Amino acid sequence: MNPYTYKSKILYLFAVLLLMSFTACNKSGGNGKKVGDLLGIKDLPQATTDSLYIKNYISKVPQFKEHADLMYLFYGDRDYALGWFRDNELVPEAKKFLATIDNATKEGLDPKKYKLVDFNSLFKKYEAMDGQDSARLELQQQIDVGLTASYFNYASDFYRGRVNPGEVGSIDWNVKKNKIKLHKALETILQERESTYPYYEFEALHKGYIDLRNTLQKYRALQEKGGWVKVDIGKAKALQKGDTAAAVVQLRKRLNPEAPINVNDPKMRLFDDALVAQVKDFQRLHGLDQDGKVGGNTLRMMNVPVDDRIQQIMMNMERWRWIPKRLVPKSLDQKYIWVNIPEYKLYIYEDPENDPEAERAYKKTFEMKVIVGKELNSTPIFSDKMEFIVLAPYWNVPNSIVEKEIKPAMLRNMGYLESQDMEIVTKEKDPKPISASSIDWSSVTEKNFPYMVRQRPGPKNSLGSLKFLFPNSYNVYLHDTPADALFNQTQRGFSHGCVRLEKPVELAKLLLKDMPEWDDQRIRETIATGEEEWITLPKKVQVYLVYFTSWVDENGDVHFRDDIYGHDKKLAREYFG
Repeated sequence: MNPYTYKSKILYLFAVLLLMSFTACNKSGGNGKKVGDLLGIKDLPQATTDSLYIKNYISKVPQFKEHADLMYLFYGDRDYALGWFRDNELVPEAKKFLATIDNATKEGLDPKKYKLVDFNSLFKKYEAMDGQDSARLELQQQIDVGLTASYFNYASDFYRGRVNPGEVGSIDWNVKKNKIKLHKALETILQERESTYPYYEFEALHKGYIDLRNTLQKYRALQEKGGWVKVDIGKAKALQKGDTAAAVVQLRKRLNPEAPINVNDPKMRLFDDALVAQVKDFQRLHGLDQDGKVGGNTLRMMNVPVDDRIQQIMMNMERWRWIPKRLVPKSLDQKYIWVNIPEYKLYIYEDPENDPEAERAYKKTFEMKVIVGKELNSTPIFSDKMEFIVLAPYWNVPNSIVEKEIKPAMLRNMGYLESQDMEIVTKEKDPKPISASSIDWSSVTEKNFPYMVRQRPGPKNSLGSLKFLFPNSYNVYLHDTPADALFNQTQRGFSHGCVRLEKPVELAKLLLKDMPEWDDQRIRETIATGEEEWITLPKKVQVYLVYFTSWVDENGDVHFRDDIYGHDKKLAREYFG
């Protein structure tokens, strides 16, 4: 026998034995190395698919057909190689994904909507097959395309939202869209690419969402126990400190739904200091006057059923799905302004590392009260980029206000404009004054008024001493106000749509901190001159005007607010209808 042939046979047998010895390790994960890696050969060949197969498969299921573009993107990027198999075996992420669907209720989603394929049966059938015949390859293809279609069906709802606000005319939401690339997210899940976002864990993108999701589980647990008791104060106007009544026991149960209450203990009937403190905390978390009394709005909020609160939490989780995954684009200043309209508050969040490439870790660094639009002049919900701060601004009165408010006032008193320190000018780069007496005020409408009414800088100016501009189609901005007393109100819907600020100078200083020439003294001196001054920000700042009626604060406390514009009602019809 040729010694070289004999030697080759020995080496071949050794390779086969080595392959067999590592098979079990490879199947169970072992030390993470594949057989092909250990032997220096490529993975064994496995099944592929094609666009025609995908088209035929998804055409049979309307929910899959909705995401046809994502299917072609995912498989097209990989030359139609299967994604959920390695060495002809299912990757662990397949069963992890199915477990995620099983737990979809915790996300406020219905698992049935995503269980459109009986994968457990397909998995058993595949595991029972031996070899690599055409039937097994066909089943691989069926499972792989089915898993991918099911993923996009679920992930679209989970990451983008069940309701598309851009397609529902009744929903006011024009915040920058969440443009998450779900086919790339799936590549991350399958460990084919890296990402700073937790797709591989089938996890949400925002802490605000995760906090509400945890709250949802707690409220569902309360729901299973019957919820909380209703507080009935009868004909009394309110319960307050010192009162003794059966309703006080109900109040204790309502505020401590999981604590044992001895209804026979006389002390439980007394509205004591401890109970006053609890009531005030409840009022704080619901945006109410903290007077420690239970009546009016406090009683109404307490008696909202737990079922309604659960739906409210789910709707606000949905709104978080509409928020962009990257709250601040890389090109902007790594901070953002967040105005929550139902809360009547403005916050600034900053990235302490000021690194747009880093994992998002924004911290709240500033907050203040705001005044928002009346119900009939509601503040729109949108996002944009702040570019300018204007000191000692003119107020250019919108034509809608000219028709509805100034016109009637001028017909009663031709001296009205002058009394309000207002003037009429032409609409050109260098405006020219127009006499108010030259205008036929009885025929003025929003559409035909050819001039501009503006209020001069000064103490009467409705914008106060400064305004913050993020040019937008709504002509809405943030600004100061001379009506400071309104910030003492709990419900602060008083404007024509713009957002009035409690601390405008402090906000200006924070936004201008990288321009040391604009210190506090210069800002105030410039305002005092009464001459309008525009400052261009060195970097644009992301602004969000949003509408959340439920959220969890940094201390873990859940807040609820009234649906001041009726947006929850409109969303509920789409989400639960």
